[in-house]
This record gives sequence, C-alpha cells and structure tokens, in this order.
Amino acid sequence: MLHESNNRRSFLCSVAAAAALPWHGTAFGQTTLADLPVSEVMTRLSTYMSQARDRELPEEVIEKAKRHVLDTVAAMVSGSELAPGRAAITFARAYGGKPVATIVGDDVVCGPIEAALANGVMAHADETDDTLAGPWHPGCAVVPAALAAGEQFANTGAQFLRAVVLGYDIGTRVLLTLQPSFKDSHKLTFGIGGVFGAAAAAGCAAGLTAQQMRWLLSYSAQQSSGFNSFPRDIDHVEKGFTFGGMPARDGVTAALLMRAGWNGVNDVMSGPDNFLLANAPTTGPEVLIEKLGERYDIMRAGIKRWTTGNPNQAPLDALEALLKRQPIDPNQVQEIVVTVPGSLADNDNSGPSDINIQHALAMMLTDKTLTFRSIHDKARMQDPAIVRLRAKVRLATGVRGARPPLLQITLADGTRLTQDTIAPGVLGTQANPMSREQLVAKCRDLMTPVLNAKTKPLIDQVLELEKLSDIRKLRPLLQRPHREGPAKLSEYPNEKS
Repeated sequence: MLHESNNRRSFLCSVAAAAALPWHGTAFGQTTLADLPVSEVMTRLSTYMSQARDRELPEEVIEKAKRHVLDTVAAMVSGSELAPGRAAITFARAYGGKPVATIVGDDVVCGPIEAALANGVMAHADETDDTLAGPWHPGCAVVPAALAAGEQFANTGAQFLRAVVLGYDIGTRVLLTLQPSFKDSHKLTFGIGGVFGAAAAAGCAAGLTAQQMRWLLSYSAQQSSGFNSFPRDIDHVEKGFTFGGMPARDGVTAALLMRAGWNGVNDVMSGPDNFLLANAPTTGPEVLIEKLGERYDIMRAGIKRWTTGNPNQAPLDALEALLKRQPIDPNQVQEIVVTVPGSLADNDNSGPSDINIQHALAMMLTDKTLTFRSIHDKARMQDPAIVRLRAKVRLATGVRGARPPLLQITLADGTRLTQDTIAPGVLGTQANPMSREQLVAKCRDLMTPVLNAKTKPLIDQVLELEKLSDIRKLRPLLQRPHREGPAKLSEYPNEKS
C-alpha cells in the first residue's frame, strides 16, 4: 500500500508539473513553446534586416562605409604580416574547405567560414582597425563576414556595402541594449557585438528572409561569448581571434546554416529564457529598433590615426602637439602623468606593445613619431632606454573637481610641460573625422609593403565599391603569393636605424 501511495503521489506531481508548462505537442489545441508569438520589436527588426540587401543608402552613409571597408582591408593586409595573421593563414590553408572566399594577403581561396575566421584575425592582428560605442571593433568582425558571404552569394559592391552598414547597426544596437549589464562584469562586449554584427552582415549578403533573420539572431545569441582576459594575451593572437576571427566565423556560420534550411527559436529576445533575461534582465528590447533606418551607427564609428589601442590615441595626439611646441630630451624626463578613465588606471605596463600606453609614449618621445613598424618592433620592448622611460609614465584618474591636463611631463630641472586634449577632439573620431586623403595616406602606408603596386588600384576600387558588379572582382587585388614561415616581428626594425 505504501508503494502504491508513493507511486500515486509521484504521478499526481508529474501531472501538476506538466500542467504548469506549455505542452510540446498540439493535441487538444494546446500551444507549444515554439508557438509563442513573435514580439513587435522582433518583427520590425527582422523585417528591416531582410530588406537591407536591396535598400538604398544615403550618399554620406555609402561614403562612410567605403572608408571603413578600406580601413579594415588595410588592417587585414598589414595584419597578414604579423604573428596572428600568419597563424590565421596557416589555419586556412590546413582547413580550407571549398574554394569560395579570398584570404587577404595570400593566394589561398577557401570556404567562407574559414575565410571569415582568418580575415577577421588579420583585421585585428594589431590595433589598426576601427572602433564604435559599445565598445567594440566593428570592422574586424563585420567586413570579413560580409566579404566571405558576399563572395559565396556573388554580391554586388552596393549589396556588400549594405551588408556592412547593417552589421554595424545590429551589433551596436545589441550592445546598447545590454549596456546596463556590463557594469562590473567580465563580459567581452567586443565578442558579443561582433557576432551579432557579423551575422547580420552575412545574413544580409545571403539574402535571408525575415523568418530566417529571426533564427539567425537566435544562433547569434547562442554563439555570443568571451570575457575580458584579453590584455593578458602576450602576442595579440587570442585577441585577434576573440575580437575579429571568432565573431566573423560565428556570424557566417549562422547565415550559412539558415541558407541550408536550418531553423530555430523564433524570437530569442522575448519569451521564457530569452537572451535579454540571461544578460540584462532589467532592460527592454526597444533600443534594438530605435530610429531604425534613420540612425546609421557606422556614422558614429571612429577610424584610428595611430596603429595602437584606442586609449592610446588621445595621449599620442597630445604628445605630438607638445613636441611640435617644444623639443624634449628623453634623458631629461623625470615623470610623465597621463590622465585616463578610471577603467584604465590599473594598467600595469604589460601586454602587447600596441595596447601599452606607457610603451607608446616612450617610443614617441624617443623617435618623435610612432609608426606601424616601430610599435611592432618587439625587440624595443626590451630596449633599456625605452624600458627606463616607460617606467616614468604614470597613469592617473585625476581628482574630483577640476580635471588635470591630459598629459603632464616634468623634467629634471623641475620644468613642467602640459598638454590637454586638442580641440575638436581626437583625430579620427566622430567629432574630428579623418579626411579621405588622411585615410588614404594611412592605408597606403600599411598596404604598400605587402601589396606593392596593387595598393593604389585596390584603394581606388574600394572607394568606388558601389559601382562594382561582383565583389569577387576584388580578389586579384587582395591576394599576393603565399609566404612560408611564421611571422617575425623583428622584420619591423626601428626605422631610425
């Protein structure tokens, strides 16, 4: 009797539990979890995404998109010479897949997933690439995904640009929606924004329907990942993967799965266990569609002047301005104080040379400028003179009230030199954008050592992308003969010697 009683109790409990949940079947008219209604936000978002491939863009948006594509291509080309880029090319050659998509800076043609990964790593092999609020580096994820999928589906240049613009929009909007959850967290915004942006771009290139775009977003949510351990990556290899290669790969994968007939969750932004509940439970999804089609987030993206980390840009601008006013003998420097945001105050003067504020300033003080080659000269990280000067650089957050100047240099005789942020702001930002000529000069310097005579026609073609009948016509200009062996950072010696 006791055994029967226990069985009956277990049966009644299971019935009660089942009644509390939606049925996984449609008998007797019950709905399933898959039958939950799609929210208005998701309907508007997915519809907009599905129509982006054929939607005309304003002229100023087209021009901005071309500039960011050129900047990212230059980052890929120069990145192909660095250790992360060489590792990416080696991987693509070993696991190449069907010859569909271009590997920048090499002659291999491989599958779109492998190409997106490799080109994404190369685009963030150092800190040459662009930035956007979130924060994230959109170009290194979005452009490789749009290029790989664009080659797969024979996009025109105009369609390619529309895919890129959509990627910048979607990645940024997801990050802005999640913004409250990032405070005091260890989440990698770059990986999260990257995968949504790359997926949107690849889905656009693939011509997905609104329903497929909804599933694409769900697969993006499942693949979004990463945490902020990247400053401990000594050679920028894992950073190149998590910022560029991983999200580009994941975005293209999601798009190709949809094209292959896969399906998924209809609305990952609403309903039980949705993406927002898991990441920002106090936030609603409305930011995802805020001014959709009116505000193009690529217009707010910044292009770096200096090929170093974004926090280095303002101090380097300030030091350059100071050196133009007054020569400074590095041997006479007693202390350098840089006012930085609180999040950077604990920088411990370590990590790769291209994200090290102290190293960048020590190099500029010594060389009177900073170049792609000099910042990647690994031997100079151990140069005794640079090491001594680097040790004199102190990062400070300032005091409450009046903010101290951005840069303060104290000399051995007690002289104090100061330089604040230069109006209208850091060159390359929304407030002070680089001109087309300045961008071309930057990209030419980065690409000429790798592509030689192909550099000018490649720049010209990218700046006329909206007229290109097939994005695959870029391939001969992006390629160069395969180069054996690992990257040797010592190939970039001190240019003064």
